Amino acid sequence: MMDENKPMDWAAQQSEVVQRMRKSGGLPGLARAEQIAGKGGREILEAMVSGNLPYPPMNDTMNLALLEVGDGRAVFQGIPQLAHYNPLGSVHGGWFASLLDSALGCAIQSALPAGQSYTTAELSIRIVRSASHKTGPLRATGRLVHAGDRLATAEARVEDEHGKLYAHATTTCLVFDLSKRDA
Repeated sequence: MMDENKPMDWAAQQSEVVQRMRKSGGLPGLARAEQIAGKGGREILEAMVSGNLPYPPMNDTMNLALLEVGDGRAVFQGIPQLAHYNPLGSVHGGWFASLLDSALGCAIQSALPAGQSYTTAELSIRIVRSASHKTGPLRATGRLVHAGDRLATAEARVEDEHGKLYAHATTTCLVFDLSKRDA
């Protein structure tokens, strides 16, 4: 049982989530149509976290993990590594974009009914502080702003364990029926 007065070590929490997911059979890959049929967006995300559905292979490359899912909310965490550096010696903006896009998109996905999906149409990011492999875990919390029949919007912030802001972003996503998706 976790002591509610003692903050959880974020790196340990990410490791724990990934280990639990893999122990339950979760591996990187793509879910088959029959695995997600009849499941709403939140149910699909919860199945990824529990290890019952594959998680995106990109998560391993970028050292990201989905930690929490709620209605219109998703929390991703990443720990920057040297492999994520740009030529100037800090974490590449693309790493921040991946972390933010994941949290934003999953916040939207968590609100979608069965048979619907989304794709990012617009992503606007503001990085306000650089990061390095010494920064430690960074957490992106995405929140749904609007869910329409064709468009959905969300916003997210990236913070460290002390609440220091590193980046923030907004997105607009196209919502579509899975049955009409291009192959």
